Amino acid sequence: MVRYLNADEASRLVRACPEDFRKMVQAALFTGCRYSELSRLKCTHFNSDSGTLVIRLAKGRIRHVVLTDEAKASFAHWTKDKSPVDHVFLRADGRVWGISHQKRPLGEASERAGILPAVNFHILRHTHGSHLAMSGVPMGVVAAQLGHADTRMTEKHYAHLAPSYVAQTIRANFPNLGIGDAIATVVPLRRIKRA
Repeated sequence: MVRYLNADEASRLVRACPEDFRKMVQAALFTGCRYSELSRLKCTHFNSDSGTLVIRLAKGRIRHVVLTDEAKASFAHWTKDKSPVDHVFLRADGRVWGISHQKRPLGEASERAGILPAVNFHILRHTHGSHLAMSGVPMGVVAAQLGHADTRMTEKHYAHLAPSYVAQTIRANFPNLGIGDAIATVVPLRRIKRA
C-alpha cells in the first residue's frame, strides 16, 4: 500500500523543515516531482503564464507539470529576482542540492513533526498523487502529472483511493437493513414450541 501524508501531516512537516529545505518539500507536495527533478530545476523551467513547470527527462523528452494557484504563487516568489539560468532551489550555503542531501533534513523534520516512521522524498510524491486520486482526478491525468508512461503504474498505486462509480452507486442505493451492530435495540428471536 502507498503511504501518503494527510493535509495536517503535510503542514506539520513543512513547518518543521529548515527554510532552505522547506521550499523543496513544499514543491514536492505541490507537484509530485522527484527529488532529482526539483534539485536540478532552473528558473526558466517555470512558466508563470501557463502555471506549469517544464521537467526535462532523459533523451530530450519533457513533461509539463501543472501548478495550482497556491503552487504558482510560491514558484513566482521563489524565482523572483533570479536569472533564468539560476536553480530554483539552493541550500543555505548557496550550493545545489546533491544526490542524498535530502535524507537527513527530511528525517529530522519528520521527527520534529511527530511523523513516524520518518518520511522519505518518495512519500511526498505519493502524497501528491494520492490527493489527486482521492479528489476524483482521472487516472490518466494523475499519470501525466507524475510522468508515468501510461496508467498501469498509476492505477497500481492510486486506483484504490479514487472515488468509484460502483462504490458510490452501491452506497447510494442499497437500503439500510437495520441489522448493524450499532443498533442498540436488537431483540433476539425466540423459538416457538409447536404442540
